Amino acid sequence: MNRFSINISLRVILLTATIALGVWIYFRVNDTLAYLFIPMVVAQMYGIYHYLNRINRKLTLFLESIRYEDFSIRFSSDNKLGKSFKMLNQQFNEVLEAFRQTRAEKEANLKYIDTIVQHISIGVLSFDAEGKIELINPAAFRLLGIYRLRNLSELKTVHPGLDTLLMELTSGNKSLYATKQQQQLSIHAAVVRLQGRLIKLISIQNIHSELQKKELEAWQNLTKILRHEIMNSVTPIVSLIGTMQEIVEIDIAPTSSNPEGITDLREALETVESRSKGIMNFVNAYRDYTALPQPQFTSVNVKSLITSVANLFQTDLKQADIQFTLDIDTQQTTIHADFSQLQMVLINLVKNAMDALDHTPDGAIELKAWLPGTNQLTIEVTDNGPGIDEEAMEKIFIPFFTTKKKGSGIGLSLSQQIIQLHGGQLKVNSPGNNGNGSTFFIILNY
Repeated sequence: MNRFSINISLRVILLTATIALGVWIYFRVNDTLAYLFIPMVVAQMYGIYHYLNRINRKLTLFLESIRYEDFSIRFSSDNKLGKSFKMLNQQFNEVLEAFRQTRAEKEANLKYIDTIVQHISIGVLSFDAEGKIELINPAAFRLLGIYRLRNLSELKTVHPGLDTLLMELTSGNKSLYATKQQQQLSIHAAVVRLQGRLIKLISIQNIHSELQKKELEAWQNLTKILRHEIMNSVTPIVSLIGTMQEIVEIDIAPTSSNPEGITDLREALETVESRSKGIMNFVNAYRDYTALPQPQFTSVNVKSLITSVANLFQTDLKQADIQFTLDIDTQQTTIHADFSQLQMVLINLVKNAMDALDHTPDGAIELKAWLPGTNQLTIEVTDNGPGIDEEAMEKIFIPFFTTKKKGSGIGLSLSQQIIQLHGGQLKVNSPGNNGNGSTFFIILNY
């Protein structure tokens, strides 16, 4: 502060001397010449004002830096004016640095949160009172089957009624929405106030796989119970039949005077034995359904998987005079899966397609693999057979249900279980029993 005081004192002394000299010249020498001192006096007075106003300018610059978040400014030009000016500049610089660090931490936290939102599997979107989208993550795009969304009204054509549901869903409540792709979406709403505006935050989760998992567990438990009860009942029957056959052959037949009756009795016992063993074999066939091993995940090339299935059916397809087409749009795509289990699913789907073409002239099957979106693979098996009627469509994945005379009803339910264990979905689309064929879809994430 000493240097600042000295500078002020010198400026005041110089101004006083200039005024005194001008007055002396006015009265002693020449009054006209004295007027030349007026600009000098004004300039010196402005200099003193400008020098004294330095702190105000510095405060203004400091506050403007905070207001416009420009923390790159540094105060040091008047450090030479004294210790107090140097300390003041240091405090200004430290405050600006604290603001800069706070802003950097805030931006880092926002970036961190944004990264989490963009990478979680749950769909997240937010919108204002007019339906304008504020935030939406890739998971929400994937679940909704769209690639961009600027306003909720754009959902009307893709998901009828969903925009109204999202607008009317109150904070803290949940709702379910079924999409055209047979997905069950669980929707949860929350409302936050952001800068005086009400913003609704929506989370979307596909619970279709969870529902399928629960349904699968229920069927497995039922199958275990039925198998246990049936085996407990039939096994002693088979054992008793064997004993009865020995009694007939050893004790009754040699002494009987009615050979026709003995023959009928033998046939009856053989029939009961045959049917009982048939029931036991039938029940044992469902052991795989309740004891399917966990997938052994490896890196699987999609093209190799599909071509391996196609090669297995070349001879059978030629003999059945069925045109077979491969359409692989995933030449280098690899997925994390169990090769043998996926191969089993595809074999089952192709076999079903061949069975559906038994009475169809010019039968054709297409096996197609393509990428509908980011990190998602779809494999389709399509036939031009008679199609699946509406009643069967509702039961087609239920264990034990079959439309074939010799079918066990386990193939599709087992295939669905395998795909679920891979984190995917197995779907079917058939326009009906009108000759337009059927398409089975395997949807996997990779």
